[in-house]
Amino acid sequence: MKIDLCLVKQLIDEQYPMYSNLDVKMVEHSGHDNRTFHLGNHMTIRLPSHKKYASQIEKEASYLPILQKGISLPIQKPLHIGKGTSYYPYPWSINEWLDGASASYERISDLNQFAMDLAHFLLELQSIDCSRGPKAGEHNFYSGGSLEVYKQDVYNTRHVFEGIFDTNRLLDIWEEALGAYDPSISVFVHGDIAVGNLLVKDGCLSAVIDFGILGTGDPSCDYVIAWTFLNASARKYFFEVLNCDEKTMKRAKGWALWKAMISYDPNDPESQLSKWALFCINELII
Repeated sequence: MKIDLCLVKQLIDEQYPMYSNLDVKMVEHSGHDNRTFHLGNHMTIRLPSHKKYASQIEKEASYLPILQKGISLPIQKPLHIGKGTSYYPYPWSINEWLDGASASYERISDLNQFAMDLAHFLLELQSIDCSRGPKAGEHNFYSGGSLEVYKQDVYNTRHVFEGIFDTNRLLDIWEEALGAYDPSISVFVHGDIAVGNLLVKDGCLSAVIDFGILGTGDPSCDYVIAWTFLNASARKYFFEVLNCDEKTMKRAKGWALWKAMISYDPNDPESQLSKWALFCINELII
C-alpha cells in the first residue's frame, strides 16, 4: 500500500475537515512501522505501514495519557484517532507536534548528560503503575519478554560473523542473557529506545516519541542504546543512574546482540545498517 500525501490529504478531508486548509508534508525521518507527516505547524499524522503495526495506534491512545502524568520529559500526545477506510484499512492518529530533531552526535552537546537524562526518563517510565498495562507479546514483538523467543535468530545467523568476531564469545553473551531472565519483573517498557525516537533541542534530550512497541515486562530491552549509540563514558553514566544489577546487564547485552545480529547484511556489509550492527557488536565484546 502506498502511503503518500494524496492518501493523507484524503483522510484529513473526509474525517477531520477542520484541518483541510493546513499543509501536509512528510517528516525528514518518516519511520518504518508508521509513516509520519507534518500537519500544519503544530501536529503530526502517524499511519501504520502494515496490518501488524495497526494495533500500535490504539495502544498509544490508551496508555500515553497515563504515562504523561508520571513523566517530566515531553512525550507523544495523541489528539485524534482516525478510522480505517476502504482505501486505507487501519486506524491512524493525529498527534501534537514535539519540537526537536532526531538524536545524533552532532546535535548533542554533552553525551554523558544525554545518557543520564535518558536514564532518568526510563526510571520515571518504570515507576508508573503497570498493573493494567499490556504484557509483552506479539503486539510489541515481545519487548520486555524473554529472549528465548529469538533464540533461533541468533543461532541461525552466528555463522555470518565467523572471521569477523569470536562467535563463541557472542554465544556466551547470548547464553548468559538467557540464563539471567527473571519473569517476575514487570514495569512499563518503551520497547524501541533508538535515536530516531529521541528528540534533541539546544543540544539536550527534549522529547521521546513512538510508543508503538510499548508493553510491560523486563526493562533491559530499553537499554540496548547503551551499545548502539553511547560511547564507553556515556554508557557508564547511563548505567550508574539506572543502578543495574549484573543480571539485568546480561539481559540488556542479549537484546543488543540479537538486534545487531539480525540487522547485519552479509551481502551488503558497507550499508549503514550493517556498519551499525558491527559497531554494536564490537562495543559489546570490548
